[in-house]
Amino acid sequence: MKRAEYERQTALALEYFDRAGIILTDAEKERIEVADFGKGFVNELGLQLLVYVNTDRVCAKEMVLLPGQTCPEHKHVPTGGQAGKEETFRCRYGKVYLYVEGEKNTDKIKAKLPPSDVSVFHEIVLNPGEQYTLSPETLHWFQAGEGGAVISEFSTRSTDETDVFTDKTLVRATVIEEE
Repeated sequence: MKRAEYERQTALALEYFDRAGIILTDAEKERIEVADFGKGFVNELGLQLLVYVNTDRVCAKEMVLLPGQTCPEHKHVPTGGQAGKEETFRCRYGKVYLYVEGEKNTDKIKAKLPPSDVSVFHEIVLNPGEQYTLSPETLHWFQAGEGGAVISEFSTRSTDETDVFTDKTLVRATVIEEE
Protein backbone atom coordinates (compact mmCIF):
# COMPACT_ATOMS: atom_id res chain seq x y z
CA MET A 1 0.00 0.00 0.00
CA LYS A 2 1.30 3.45 -0.86
CA ARG A 3 2.02 5.77 2.08
CA ALA A 4 -0.55 8.32 0.82
CA GLU A 5 -3.30 5.67 0.77
CA TYR A 6 -2.35 4.51 4.26
CA GLU A 7 -2.60 8.09 5.53
CA ARG A 8 -5.92 8.61 3.73
CA GLN A 9 -7.36 5.48 5.37
CA THR A 10 -6.10 6.62 8.78
CA ALA A 11 -7.78 10.02 8.32
CA LEU A 12 -11.06 8.32 7.38
CA ALA A 13 -10.81 6.11 10.46
CA LEU A 14 -10.42 9.20 12.64
CA GLU A 15 -13.60 10.65 11.10
CA TYR A 16 -15.51 7.48 11.98
CA PHE A 17 -14.16 7.43 15.54
CA ASP A 18 -15.39 11.01 15.88
CA ARG A 19 -18.86 10.05 14.54
CA ALA A 20 -19.02 7.24 17.09
CA GLY A 21 -18.02 9.61 19.91
CA ILE A 22 -14.80 7.72 20.60
CA ILE A 23 -12.15 10.06 21.94
CA LEU A 24 -8.54 9.15 21.24
CA THR A 25 -5.31 10.59 22.54
CA ASP A 26 -2.73 11.93 20.09
CA ALA A 27 -0.57 8.88 20.80
CA GLU A 28 -3.49 6.54 19.99
CA LYS A 29 -4.20 8.39 16.75
CA GLU A 30 -0.61 7.73 15.70
CA ARG A 31 -1.03 3.98 16.35
CA ILE A 32 -3.99 3.41 14.01
CA GLU A 33 -3.20 0.50 11.72
CA VAL A 34 -4.55 -0.10 8.24
CA ALA A 35 -4.81 -3.74 7.16
CA ASP A 36 -5.08 -4.34 3.41
CA PHE A 37 -4.44 -8.10 3.56
CA GLY A 38 -1.93 -7.82 0.72
CA LYS A 39 -4.51 -7.38 -2.01
CA GLY A 40 -4.21 -3.69 -2.80
CA PHE A 41 -7.93 -2.83 -2.72
CA VAL A 42 -8.30 -1.75 0.88
CA ASN A 43 -11.68 -0.05 0.35
CA GLU A 44 -13.23 -3.42 -0.49
CA LEU A 45 -11.06 -5.77 1.58
CA GLY A 46 -9.51 -4.05 4.55
CA LEU A 47 -9.81 -2.75 8.07
CA GLN A 48 -8.61 0.18 10.16
CA LEU A 49 -7.87 -0.63 13.80
CA LEU A 50 -6.42 0.62 17.03
CA VAL A 51 -5.21 -1.71 19.78
CA TYR A 52 -5.58 -0.16 23.23
CA VAL A 53 -4.13 -3.05 25.19
CA ASN A 54 -2.94 -6.57 24.39
CA THR A 55 -1.55 -8.53 27.34
CA ASP A 56 -1.13 -12.25 27.95
CA ARG A 57 -4.77 -12.38 29.08
CA VAL A 58 -6.81 -9.58 27.50
CA CYS A 59 -7.07 -7.40 24.43
CA ALA A 60 -9.19 -4.33 23.65
CA LYS A 61 -9.33 -2.63 20.28
CA GLU A 62 -11.44 -0.43 18.06
CA MET A 63 -12.06 -1.26 14.41
CA VAL A 64 -13.38 0.90 11.58
CA LEU A 65 -14.93 -0.49 8.45
CA LEU A 66 -15.69 1.94 5.65
CA PRO A 67 -18.98 1.52 3.75
CA GLY A 68 -19.03 -2.00 2.29
CA GLN A 69 -15.49 -2.73 3.49
CA THR A 70 -14.92 -6.36 4.51
CA CYS A 71 -12.61 -8.02 7.01
CA PRO A 72 -11.95 -11.35 5.27
CA GLU A 73 -12.92 -14.79 6.54
CA HIS A 74 -10.52 -16.14 9.14
CA LYS A 75 -10.25 -17.96 12.43
CA HIS A 76 -8.10 -17.56 15.51
CA VAL A 77 -6.10 -20.71 16.19
CA PRO A 78 -4.14 -21.83 19.27
CA THR A 79 -0.84 -19.97 19.48
CA GLY A 80 2.07 -20.23 21.88
CA GLY A 81 0.33 -22.72 24.14
CA GLN A 82 -2.83 -20.60 24.41
CA ALA A 83 -6.24 -21.45 23.00
CA GLY A 84 -7.42 -19.44 20.00
CA LYS A 85 -8.79 -15.99 20.70
CA GLU A 86 -12.29 -15.60 22.11
CA GLU A 87 -13.69 -12.23 21.07
CA THR A 88 -16.74 -10.08 21.55
CA PHE A 89 -17.69 -7.54 18.89
CA ARG A 90 -19.80 -4.59 20.03
CA CYS A 91 -21.16 -2.27 17.36
CA ARG A 92 -20.62 1.37 18.30
CA TYR A 93 -21.68 3.06 15.06
CA GLY A 94 -23.34 2.01 11.81
CA LYS A 95 -24.30 -1.53 10.92
CA VAL A 96 -22.16 -4.67 10.82
CA TYR A 97 -22.95 -7.87 8.95
CA LEU A 98 -21.11 -10.70 10.71
CA TYR A 99 -20.95 -14.17 9.16
CA VAL A 100 -20.24 -17.36 11.09
CA GLU A 101 -20.76 -21.08 10.74
CA GLY A 102 -24.40 -22.18 10.69
CA GLU A 103 -27.27 -21.96 8.25
CA LYS A 104 -25.94 -21.47 4.72
CA ASN A 105 -28.20 -18.82 3.22
CA THR A 106 -26.02 -17.21 0.55
CA ASP A 107 -29.06 -16.03 -1.40
CA LYS A 108 -30.44 -14.15 1.62
CA ILE A 109 -27.39 -12.39 3.06
CA LYS A 110 -27.37 -8.60 3.08
CA ALA A 111 -23.63 -8.16 2.53
CA LYS A 112 -22.00 -8.14 -0.86
CA LEU A 113 -19.74 -11.16 -1.32
CA PRO A 114 -16.16 -9.97 -0.84
CA PRO A 115 -13.34 -10.32 -3.37
CA SER A 116 -11.87 -13.23 -1.38
CA ASP A 117 -12.82 -16.80 -0.54
CA VAL A 118 -15.58 -17.24 2.04
CA SER A 119 -17.34 -20.37 3.27
CA VAL A 120 -19.61 -19.32 6.16
CA PHE A 121 -22.87 -17.47 5.64
CA HIS A 122 -24.91 -17.52 8.84
CA GLU A 123 -25.72 -13.82 9.19
CA ILE A 124 -25.75 -11.84 12.42
CA VAL A 125 -26.64 -8.16 12.07
CA LEU A 126 -25.19 -5.82 14.68
CA ASN A 127 -26.57 -2.33 15.22
CA PRO A 128 -25.19 0.21 17.72
CA GLY A 129 -25.25 -1.24 21.22
CA GLU A 130 -25.52 -4.86 20.05
CA GLN A 131 -22.76 -7.41 20.48
CA TYR A 132 -21.83 -10.98 19.65
CA THR A 133 -19.19 -13.30 21.13
CA LEU A 134 -17.15 -15.67 18.97
CA SER A 135 -15.56 -18.81 20.41
CA PRO A 136 -11.96 -19.67 19.53
CA GLU A 137 -11.40 -21.27 16.12
CA THR A 138 -14.72 -20.00 14.73
CA LEU A 139 -14.56 -19.08 11.05
CA HIS A 140 -15.97 -15.58 10.55
CA TRP A 141 -15.94 -12.54 8.29
CA PHE A 142 -17.67 -9.20 8.60
CA GLN A 143 -18.65 -6.22 6.51
CA ALA A 144 -19.89 -2.70 7.19
CA GLY A 145 -23.27 -1.53 5.99
CA GLU A 146 -23.66 1.38 3.61
CA GLY A 147 -22.80 3.97 6.28
CA GLY A 148 -19.63 2.31 7.54
CA ALA A 149 -19.17 0.98 11.06
CA VAL A 150 -17.15 1.23 14.24
CA ILE A 151 -16.73 -1.93 16.32
CA SER A 152 -15.18 -2.38 19.75
CA GLU A 153 -13.50 -5.73 20.30
CA PHE A 154 -12.92 -7.25 23.72
CA SER A 155 -11.00 -10.50 23.66
CA THR A 156 -8.44 -12.81 25.09
CA ARG A 157 -4.87 -12.21 23.88
CA SER A 158 -4.76 -11.18 20.23
CA THR A 159 -2.29 -12.92 17.95
CA ASP A 160 -3.61 -11.59 14.64
CA GLU A 161 -0.33 -12.47 12.96
CA THR A 162 -1.28 -16.17 13.28
CA ASP A 163 -4.85 -15.86 11.97
CA VAL A 164 -5.73 -18.54 9.44
CA PHE A 165 -7.50 -17.11 6.38
CA THR A 166 -9.82 -19.15 4.18
CA ASP A 167 -8.31 -17.36 1.18
CA LYS A 168 -4.70 -18.56 1.33
CA THR A 169 -3.49 -15.61 -0.81
CA LEU A 170 -4.19 -13.13 2.02
CA VAL A 171 -1.52 -11.82 4.39
CA ARG A 172 -2.08 -10.00 7.66
CA ALA A 173 0.96 -7.73 7.67
CA THR A 174 0.56 -4.50 5.72
CA VAL A 175 3.52 -3.37 3.66
CA ILE A 176 3.77 0.41 3.24
CA GLU A 177 5.54 1.61 0.11
CA GLU A 178 7.13 5.03 0.12
CA GLU A 179 6.26 7.04 -2.94
